Amino acid sequence: MTNSTRKSGGGDTGADRPSTAVDVMRAARDQLTELTGSQVESVSSFARTEDGWELAVEVVELARIPDTTSLLATYEVSLDPAGELTTYRRVRRYERGRADSS
Repeated sequence: MTNSTRKSGGGDTGADRPSTAVDVMRAARDQLTELTGSQVESVSSFARTEDGWELAVEVVELARIPDTTSLLATYEVSLDPAGELTTYRRVRRYERGRADSS
């Protein structure tokens, strides 16, 4: 068991679970980085669901110079209650220096 997980108690299956929201975000970052090979920039949304966790994660897909022209992407990421990544998908790709049009 790592520092970022703890045993769940009382009537549960006994699976390792992230102990805090920060632990869940770290688990998502580490697993998404390993799967995509891209650097996670930030977590832009986070929610606990009945099935685990849902996050929107900003990823640097192509680093450029100057940095404002780097390509980033937003990924929707789902983790189960134990903090294991179950799904991810890219939902948006954009240049760092460009704002959304409203």
